[in-house]
Amino acid sequence: MMRQIYWAKLQLNTWMVYVAATEKGLCYIGTPNDPFEVMETWLLKHIKEIELIERQEGLQTYTEQLQAYMKGDCKAFTMPLDLYGTDFQKKVWGILQTIPYGETCSYMEVAEKLKNPRAVRAVGGAVGANPVLIVVPCH
Repeated sequence: MMRQIYWAKLQLNTWMVYVAATEKGLCYIGTPNDPFEVMETWLLKHIKEIELIERQEGLQTYTEQLQAYMKGDCKAFTMPLDLYGTDFQKKVWGILQTIPYGETCSYMEVAEKLKNPRAVRAVGGAVGANPVLIVVPCH
């Protein structure tokens, strides 16, 4: 069955990014200035059979929060997320979302929060696989 994925192009300062969402929530924020095909390839790999539908207005909740964050007017996101990754990656991304605005956390600290201090490299891999940059902080 084809899943509908809604996407929009967003200008953030000097960056242009593509964002995508399912009916459940935001699932992808591209790397600045990447072409459309990068988003399309990621979505096809992780969600499989998809129908991409451009919907600027339908993603306004997401794009407005991202713009407010980049301007410094928003310090926490309230948008729903629909994350695609392994269970381990989702646990790491959950911990990253608890890091307060303006603070950082090392991979070791994240691994310790997972109660698996030897998973530092795996945490780094999960951070690198984060599909919703900015909303789920890098570290």
